[in-house]
Amino acid sequence: MGRLGHRLRFAGKKLLRMVLLLFGVSAVTFALMAASPLDPLQTNVGQAALGSMSPEQIAQLEAYWGMDVPPLERYLSWLIGALHGDFGTSLLYRQPVLTVIGQRLRSSLWLMLTAWILSGVLGLALGITAGACRDRWPDKLIRGYCFTISSTPAFWLALLLLMIFSVWLGWLPIGLSIPIGMDAASVTLLDRLRHAILPALTLSITGVANIALHTREKTIDVMESDYALFARARGERPLAIAVRHGLWNVALPAITLQFASISEIVGGSVLVEQVFSYPGLGQAAVTAGLGSDLPLLLGITVVTAALVFAGNLAADLLYGAVDPKIRRGAARS
Repeated sequence: MGRLGHRLRFAGKKLLRMVLLLFGVSAVTFALMAASPLDPLQTNVGQAALGSMSPEQIAQLEAYWGMDVPPLERYLSWLIGALHGDFGTSLLYRQPVLTVIGQRLRSSLWLMLTAWILSGVLGLALGITAGACRDRWPDKLIRGYCFTISSTPAFWLALLLLMIFSVWLGWLPIGLSIPIGMDAASVTLLDRLRHAILPALTLSITGVANIALHTREKTIDVMESDYALFARARGERPLAIAVRHGLWNVALPAITLQFASISEIVGGSVLVEQVFSYPGLGQAAVTAGLGSDLPLLLGITVVTAALVFAGNLAADLLYGAVDPKIRRGAARS
């Protein structure tokens, strides 16, 4: 019960921090939108159309976009509704914010999940290989790849892959999540997979570098340990030593980096979805920001921040399952 009680107290403290974090994120997002030089009427209606409207019509538009309400009162109204589970209505889509987020999140979630898994598996494999082959050509090749990718913007890599595989080779579609002009009922799972390959590949490639480089350093530490030297003296190959004796030792930092990379995946999806015109949560966030759709942008910001925090919380809770020393420390607490 002591260990269980410690875990519950730990999770409770983390959840309290999440609530405070979400409150801060929503407040900062609202403040930035309130300070934005974009005029919602000119952005969404146009200057020419506004010039032909009567003062009554302009007043109705200002009321619709919330321009007639003081910023603080508007934020408190949204916050009270959000605490009751009502995130408001999207001004652009004219649907409840949670409905829009649910529709877009279904498209983005499995895309980000695929990229998250692939980047973790590839990063772990490349890091162990580089650490086991230290200063040899596999290590130099992997390090060069990681340094290049870590300094490459996600949107530039997305444009490069789009130009190669879609424009030059014609192997994959240019963008969107389904074929152009096809009825939604006629779209097959294979069609959706073909349209998601390039966005998922872009997010996977950009997420590999950090995990691979950190895993490489941990693997090098393992290879310099006494039991690794003893295994090498028995004739075992370096890569076999790294996998057999070092995999468990690099599991904890790999889990840490893997769950911490959720924020990078979520942030990268915004740019990648824009390049590929993929109708996901990232593209909806850009549309909401440029269109001054404050309720939708606040809802997307809170949901994505909650996803990132949930990933970090999952990593913290998994520590005890991986490292026995952490389990013993938790039991004594």
